[in-house]
Amino acid sequence: MPWLPELFSAPVLERVLERRREDGAPLVPYFQGLMAGELAALLGSFGGEPEIHYPVRGRVRGVGAFERYVGATIDWITGANGEVENVELLATPRRSVEEVIVHLDGEDGNRVELPIAIAVDRDDDARLREMRVYYSNWPITGGHAIRPPMLQPDPDAQEGDIVAEYQRALAAGDVDGVMAAFAPDAYVREPAGSAHVHRGTDELRALFTRFFSNGGGIPLEHCRVTDDGRACAIEYNVVAWGQTRLAPQAGIAVYVRGEDGLLSAARIYDDVDPPL
Repeated sequence: MPWLPELFSAPVLERVLERRREDGAPLVPYFQGLMAGELAALLGSFGGEPEIHYPVRGRVRGVGAFERYVGATIDWITGANGEVENVELLATPRRSVEEVIVHLDGEDGNRVELPIAIAVDRDDDARLREMRVYYSNWPITGGHAIRPPMLQPDPDAQEGDIVAEYQRALAAGDVDGVMAAFAPDAYVREPAGSAHVHRGTDELRALFTRFFSNGGGIPLEHCRVTDDGRACAIEYNVVAWGQTRLAPQAGIAVYVRGEDGLLSAARIYDDVDPPL
């Protein structure tokens, strides 16, 4: 996900073909496709003009801008001795969300872990319409960057079952309601990576008690919902945190359901600086 494998050369496919769509067709993962550097295959994967929304570079649109973006990404990954760890792929007929962790050399010589989510809209023939990349700058710079909205709120973007119950509790600042949505051994990973994973009842209750300590919950404007039955990804805008109004900021979160119907995991990708 998301590049179309039939457009790549045979040697590239032998190296990078790793995943499959919902219909069983293979896909080339995001970073592996970029690092292959086969621009014709990347451009051909789009149904029209290439378009990517990226945290650092903003909107990348058009062939020339896309080619520069690919070159800059290759330089970034190779220059930082980058390695890509696959996490999850959520695929539906018209939309996909890929989760990875990119491991990079930091400026201080230590390895940096950067969780990234890539959301993709596709046409009926599986070609790409638009890609949206989400991650926090905190692991790289130690600071946050305001990420303006890429999508508008959509009243039809409705999630169901336990995900909806969690969202209601999150917006209301209801710690008990949040806890009721999670399985006892569930975890929440904040955008900054594995050093900020909270697992189990005690850690999650402490986390959300802190989250709601600014006098209320965290209401999200829901913009896109991608749900394959096992996991649900919500692209959103954060507009407030407790009593503090915020400039709308874009993000995505992936919620994984366990066999008991409760949430077993929540992984967050935004760059909001909590006013706590």
